[in-house]
Amino acid sequence: MKEFVAEVLSIGQLRHRNIVQLLGYCRRRGELLLVYDFMPNGSLDKFLYDRTAPNLDWNQRFQIIKGVASGLLYLHEGWEQVVVHRDIKSSNILLDGEMNARLGDFGLAKLYDRRTDPQTTTHVVGTIGYIAPELGSTGKATTATDVFAYGGFLLEVACGRRPLEAEAPAERVMLVDWVLDNWKKGAVLATTDRLLGDDYPEAEMEMVLKLGLLCSHPIPEARPSMRLVMQFLNGDTALPELSLVQWSFSEIVSP
Repeated sequence: MKEFVAEVLSIGQLRHRNIVQLLGYCRRRGELLLVYDFMPNGSLDKFLYDRTAPNLDWNQRFQIIKGVASGLLYLHEGWEQVVVHRDIKSSNILLDGEMNARLGDFGLAKLYDRRTDPQTTTHVVGTIGYIAPELGSTGKATTATDVFAYGGFLLEVACGRRPLEAEAPAERVMLVDWVLDNWKKGAVLATTDRLLGDDYPEAEMEMVLKLGLLCSHPIPEARPSMRLVMQFLNGDTALPELSLVQWSFSEIVSP
């Protein structure tokens, strides 16, 4: 409890336009509740998967993508401690009244001092489809594991599909594998969300899809930092050409 309260108090000091403001916490009947600013448009997943919600055009999606990247860069590099979110996914991205993205739900977040080694945990937390493969062996949540989850989030927003989908009762399909296969065939744009039609800049979409693959690389050292991700998204740095290596992500999902 003391550790939880200490981390809540620390996270409550975070101030960034793309992070939902934590107002406090409440313990009631054995439950621990975190209290945040109200976000009138709810979570992003509603707009991606609920067909009764308005469809997001590409400009809105791209601004959301950049907003989340900006918030993560602040968590990783812009505060006095390193904050690892550990649960980046569309349902944890909240939208304010102007459809600006705010990263929320810090219930699994971990903090550690710079120049120190993240602590090992015996419990791997997060959501299947966003969990980096090295977490199972090292047990250490790092900025690189957040980048991996952000890669899945990028593909989710661009493709309008969840990172892990069941196509048959005994078959589970990884979104990143599907995008990777299409990229190898020279047809990466075929993975874009059909609801977008052809109403998007192809070069920008291709960059986002390839960046999603790069962030989802199974080798942590091959993933870019969030600072470099922001440079790619802002057009300040060109995305490097991806090499045709035999990546396979399916093994990160336990049977």
